[in-house]
Amino acid sequence: MDLLDHKTPLTSRETISSELASIVERFSPIDGEHRVAIPSLTFWRFSAPSKEESAFSKVALIFAAQGAKTVTAGDMSYDYDSERCLVTSIDIPIIGRVTKASREKPYLCFSFEIDMEKVAHLVATRELPPPDETPLGLGISVGDLSLDLLDAAYRLARLLDTPKHIPVLAPLIEQEIIYRLLMSSQGMRLRHALVADSRAFKVAKAVEWIKAHFDVPMRIDDLAEHVNMSVSSLHQHFKEATALSPLQYQKRLRLFEARRLMLKRASDVGVVASMVGYDNQSQFHREYKRLFGAPPMQDAMRLRAES
Repeated sequence: MDLLDHKTPLTSRETISSELASIVERFSPIDGEHRVAIPSLTFWRFSAPSKEESAFSKVALIFAAQGAKTVTAGDMSYDYDSERCLVTSIDIPIIGRVTKASREKPYLCFSFEIDMEKVAHLVATRELPPPDETPLGLGISVGDLSLDLLDAAYRLARLLDTPKHIPVLAPLIEQEIIYRLLMSSQGMRLRHALVADSRAFKVAKAVEWIKAHFDVPMRIDDLAEHVNMSVSSLHQHFKEATALSPLQYQKRLRLFEARRLMLKRASDVGVVASMVGYDNQSQFHREYKRLFGAPPMQDAMRLRAES
């Protein structure tokens, strides 16, 4: 069915959820991560509850089209499913565990990466009202998945069945998703990250700087000066938003990049350690194993076997 054909719109939450789950399942034929033709979308599938796994969540809207998952960030846990969604307003380290999944009804995840440049453009051009108050705590929250937001997510995913319409219609639906998020209670954190000189804006700026320089030594004084904060203020607000200090955050980025490189290169652990900024290979082994539960080579072999 062509997306532009006339068709009675879906109105039932159960119907939309079922249709969306069907799409995610078709484009996720095996367990694991699945990139699709729409760059902002990623699907995940698991056919059984999973063990805890460390990950780095980008700024995103995430919910389960089917099944459920628990995410831990800092000392807080967040549960989401087909009726509750998770929104991250900053790139943040998390630990995730699929809690509801089976071979007959696998966990099917819809993940929409939020482009903050598009958020900024929408806020500026539509003159959206400023956020009411500064949110406290981590840059992550869980809230009700509204029917309007679910419907927009479904319509975006449905474009995968008519690829010729993606270039024109996907940006429009993506803008709708961002707009609906911005106007929700969960969107307040996204809007605060755009308020110049707010602490959320400065922390986001610090995160971007660390991401761009994760493989070189970092001086906290330089980072604090770059974002126009005192060292103590930077430490406090950075940890409030990400659950890590700037140096811990840099280390986490290094280890995740090392894991990605190990999956690609497979052989020379020393080269990978050096590429991500480690001078001491023994330290790299220790910290990698502490985070991922196995030494680099063993972890990479396991991940390849599971993919």
